[in-house]
Amino acid sequence: MSKTRITVISGDGIGPSIVKSALQILDKAGCNFEYDFADAGLVAHEKEGELLPKRTLDLIAKNKVTLKGPLTTPVGGGFTSINVTLRKKFDLYANVRPVVSFKGTKARYEDIDIITIRENTEGMYSGAGQRVSDDGASAEAMSVVTREGAERIATFAYELARREKRKKVTIVHKANIMKSTSGLFLDVARGVSKQYSDLQTEEMIVDATCMNLVMKPEQFDVIVTTNLFGDILSDLCAGLVGGLGMAPGANIGKDIAIFEAVHGSAPDIADQNIANPTSVILASIQMLEHLGMASKAKKIAAAVTDVIATGDRTTKDLGGSASTTEFTDAILERL
Repeated sequence: MSKTRITVISGDGIGPSIVKSALQILDKAGCNFEYDFADAGLVAHEKEGELLPKRTLDLIAKNKVTLKGPLTTPVGGGFTSINVTLRKKFDLYANVRPVVSFKGTKARYEDIDIITIRENTEGMYSGAGQRVSDDGASAEAMSVVTREGAERIATFAYELARREKRKKVTIVHKANIMKSTSGLFLDVARGVSKQYSDLQTEEMIVDATCMNLVMKPEQFDVIVTTNLFGDILSDLCAGLVGGLGMAPGANIGKDIAIFEAVHGSAPDIADQNIANPTSVILASIQMLEHLGMASKAKKIAAAVTDVIATGDRTTKDLGGSASTTEFTDAILERL
């Protein structure tokens, strides 16, 4: 059987150590991957003077599937977010952020199981039209929402909900105030919803969504929304299950997908072997599901769940005192 090649971007800060953990687990589970390693972020900038070298872009395009650690965009003028650049370059229009409660964490809630589907290339978050006046007295940016963009993300969300045997999709918007951009998104999503009568649809204004996620999160199943709202809501959802260390993310386009840890590079704890690798491990599980390797995904998920639930060699943020390596070894033993 030929091996599937995937591109691996280890990233900055704690990235290399947590990505190493994920790869060890994939190998132990018998996933039979071959890895093409590529640089991006500060590491690439130091080596080659570029945040996203051509070789890295070529490997992402060639292998179609990438597993990525956290990247740091240098602070200062002229540097664009690497993640935003990748999403636009490869038209990775769907951002998929699942959160699930794990027994054994310090999370305030139990039985959370929410998927946030975020439009990934348009809207206010895209950074279009940013300008500061010469005197620094005013600033402006542009939000563009297209019918095509809204339709494909709404369709993606409903198709995912049906495939995953979910019951409800919540369309999140601010059409009461942002009548043009958010209004168009809501109108298009409503139209798409009519093709999925087997699924319940509700509409909710974004501020009400934030309040309800905190007060009664169990009412949510699948959320679909625009770029900026999705960025905020997906992090809020991560907070329901213990933080960004427990939340993976996928950026999916027509042909190419990038799976990633959604937290920062945490340079303050780099090279200390204390980071929690769960986010990128869960991202690798998303990757396996995308590749049709559901049985391997379930096997790894069960091992991670058991380690966290029993408190066997968990990292500090999970209430334990284990190193990254010790936590990884506990999962490897269960595999």
